[in-house]
Amino acid sequence: MNRREFIHTTAFTGIGLSLPFSSIFATENSSSPHSEEYRELVFNLLKDWCDGMIKVQIINPSDPKVHGLLDCPACETIHGRVSDAVYPFFYMAKATGEKKYLDAGIAVFEWSQNVSQPDGSWTNDLSPKSWNGTTVFGAIALAETLKYHGNLLNVERYKKWTERLGEAAEFIYDKFPAIDATNVNYGATNIYAMNLIGNLLDEPKYIALSRKLAAEVKNYFTQSNSLLFGEVKPTAHKLSEKGLPGVDLGYNLEESINSLALYALHEKDEELLELVRKSLTNQMEFILPDGGMDNSWGTRMFKWTYWGSRTCDGLQPAFSLMADYNPAFGTATFKNTELLKRCTSDGLLHGGPHYVSHGIKPCIHHTFTHTKSLALLLDHWDEMPVISKSNPLPRAEADGLRYFEELDTVLFARGDWRGTVSAYDAEYYPKMDLRQATGNSLGMLYHNKVGMLCAASLAVYRLMEPLNQQDAPGKDIALTPRLETFFDGEWFTNLYDLSAVFSSNDQEGEISISGDVKLKNEAREIIDGSAADFEITYLCSEKELRINAKTKQAIKGKTSFTIPIISKNNEPAEQPEANVIIITKPEGKVKITANVPLTIIETEKSRTFNMVPGVEALPIKADFDSNSVELTITVI
Repeated sequence: MNRREFIHTTAFTGIGLSLPFSSIFATENSSSPHSEEYRELVFNLLKDWCDGMIKVQIINPSDPKVHGLLDCPACETIHGRVSDAVYPFFYMAKATGEKKYLDAGIAVFEWSQNVSQPDGSWTNDLSPKSWNGTTVFGAIALAETLKYHGNLLNVERYKKWTERLGEAAEFIYDKFPAIDATNVNYGATNIYAMNLIGNLLDEPKYIALSRKLAAEVKNYFTQSNSLLFGEVKPTAHKLSEKGLPGVDLGYNLEESINSLALYALHEKDEELLELVRKSLTNQMEFILPDGGMDNSWGTRMFKWTYWGSRTCDGLQPAFSLMADYNPAFGTATFKNTELLKRCTSDGLLHGGPHYVSHGIKPCIHHTFTHTKSLALLLDHWDEMPVISKSNPLPRAEADGLRYFEELDTVLFARGDWRGTVSAYDAEYYPKMDLRQATGNSLGMLYHNKVGMLCAASLAVYRLMEPLNQQDAPGKDIALTPRLETFFDGEWFTNLYDLSAVFSSNDQEGEISISGDVKLKNEAREIIDGSAADFEITYLCSEKELRINAKTKQAIKGKTSFTIPIISKNNEPAEQPEANVIIITKPEGKVKITANVPLTIIETEKSRTFNMVPGVEALPIKADFDSNSVELTITVI
């Protein structure tokens, strides 16, 4: 597919005809807007992303099958949702007066005819049989384009696009008549979609449906912590064996809650606003001090990146627009946006902090989805409260334990240490449970000085959504710290123990989290012929984190505790003694010691890499030579 610069020749007629060319575009407000530092960050990042998308846009007017398409640098497939980028392109066209953005926006939306279906939907991929529920996101992008920037279109095109919006609206009106029509994110998003489009097209039935869905969604928040649930198949109401609902942090914060907040603020639905406030407050506990998102336990963590979720829109709208309800919301969105900037290279958002260092190409999906949220912020800037980083995140100041009973997951904090231990057993899709953190595993370990040290990955990386995930490079080595053995050539690990339980306490300055686990294979069968029952204990003080794993049973096959340490390939690693490994990071040294010799697992490069959550790691294992292994991690 050839790329070349294309000068758009469509005349400015109709809506913009009576205006001079320069006046068709709105100029930046001459008065200084509030939250200037945050606004500058948002605007510049959006511009960088729009420029990056233009670099990969195919311009070939003679071939409508490709003209306007965003050519993904990473994936062989064509992403049918690229037309979502119409909204950020149009925002940037008006904000800058640069015609290249208008040309790009028109071209990318016109390309969507290639995935347009007779029923009014757009398919997620080129196949007409592929998933069409994502039409709700495309409809929102188109509606916001027409609402805020429709005056950039000539009369003919404005009419055509408005009619196309009406067709899409009819489809999602029928597709998602209830919150539980499928995963909760679609019903939740349709609340905002129907309200936005209903007001734009003056269609009362859409507004009525939005209010009906808004009433329904209030029943989809957990009692204890107001977490939105329903990210689970085959029904949003499915509970796990432990009786726990399906919750995913990424989809909640980067998609569903945004729509609920936008709807509730517009409709002044105080009951829903209070639920959203509580939900954001409690889910903010999982945002790390550097803006990273701890979704190590989430039901859809197969799409987890450190900054959020691969195909969602970003957490910025809800946290920004509701920062007057809790000023720390402003810090959350500010910090996360800074993280998005750090994960951006050559104008495209990469799916994790170490994509560039490991040579992993970025999927265009990350960029075109997240641009929408930034454009929305800028279009709503005057309605937003002041945003700053002056109010610390809960995880930055935390000390002690915070247990989430609906997740069977506990957060711990002491000194500079932050961590997450989970026994959450909810399965997104039981027929293909790839396994997020469970089995009393350490899903996240973070240190305020050196950042992320441990993070869960899938037990086995597979493509749950083949067209929405990237293939993994090299050998698949799970990043989740774990007990494991290969017995008769079969892998057994606590990561497959969905029945594990733990207890926690905080006494005399030391946090203890301890629980019994069993070594199981992917079929959830307990190992037979070697030790199966273990106890794992995590001990956290201001000084260090200790991990103790022990069994009373006979170990008859090589059994290890494996702990991959998050580390870029340019960070020196040395082993001065058999039981000591030191990794030198820019901010300090991480020292891992054990009561047994430590081994660095051989990798194709100097580090292994996992798409979840998009980081490199040095995989270290400690083999049992008796009935216990103890590891100590310190930062010096």
